[in-house]
Amino acid sequence: MSAARSGRLMTSSDLETILCGNPWLAALLDRFDSIALPDAWIVAGAVVQTVWNHRFGLLPTTGIADIDIVYFDPDLSADAETAHAERLRVAFADLPVWLDVKNQARVHLWYQARFGVALAPYPSTAAAIATYPTTATAIGVRRVAGRFDICAPFGTDDLFAGVVRPNRALVTEDIYRKKAARWAAIWPLTIRAWDEPACTAPRKVGN
Repeated sequence: MSAARSGRLMTSSDLETILCGNPWLAALLDRFDSIALPDAWIVAGAVVQTVWNHRFGLLPTTGIADIDIVYFDPDLSADAETAHAERLRVAFADLPVWLDVKNQARVHLWYQARFGVALAPYPSTAAAIATYPTTATAIGVRRVAGRFDICAPFGTDDLFAGVVRPNRALVTEDIYRKKAARWAAIWPLTIRAWDEPACTAPRKVGN
């Protein structure tokens, strides 16, 4: 029985172990220093879905269409972002998965056109992660100089428990419902209602 299912408090070491069971994430974490981008993190989908796969006994890469890598660079040009993305896709060409590389410093330049909601510039990658659409997916991981780090503004309880709970900082109800339905078709998750009380206690996972 996994620690998540036994009720034992999960730790950052548990998360690192689970993520390294996914060969794609293991390779990225092992060679993370070669990403060489400011304030870079692996975030959201692939991280969360690897944990869900572990919890529900599925293959580690089940349901993962791409891996999101984000960073924070004052160079807001689209050309710079594209160049970084192309460099990383070449560097990790051995991985059979698409790397989606985005500069969080420039999200406000395109967000309204794509999603219909105005967005103020983010001051940091951590601030961006704190607006991701659910408490579980508001997470980033990295390994810098051998140290595994986590950015989890809402903690990791929902992540390990397989709970999908809205983080209404930015996402709309329609998008939340569609994401939840898509995920529930793959993983037997606990989906929380859009209008339930918001979680208001951001915290960092401990060792």
